[in-house]
Amino acid sequence: MSAGVLSGAAVALRRAIHHALAADAALTAALGGARIHDVPPAAPDFPYVTLGEAQVLDWSTATEAGAEHRLTLACWSRQGGHGEAHGLAHLVQQALHDAPLTLEGHRLVNLRMSAAEIRREPGGRTYRALLRFRAVTEAA
Repeated sequence: MSAGVLSGAAVALRRAIHHALAADAALTAALGGARIHDVPPAAPDFPYVTLGEAQVLDWSTATEAGAEHRLTLACWSRQGGHGEAHGLAHLVQQALHDAPLTLEGHRLVNLRMSAAEIRREPGGRTYRALLRFRAVTEAA
């Protein structure tokens, strides 16, 4: 896999995901605005969504360059209980699962949610819904 496919596809995919989430009316309404962060502010307004870790694997064939992406997103809530975290996770899934995102310089083959985990964080006040997605991209 060429370095351009690795970094370019990963950056383009992350940018497209951020844009899709920020443009989703139901999600932004539930968040109280477009509170989607790559790096959350020091004192974020709750609830919010963060784009987390990413793993990129070679998915190239003998003739085509490609990458498999394993992405983690998190929904953060302080709305007493799991309910809001579950609801936000559902909205993120609806916005991204099989979404036909446009990537600059690359083509998205598929984007699918593979797992979710909702839990109370240490301290008991904050809930986090951790969503894992898998995507495959090809060079355009």
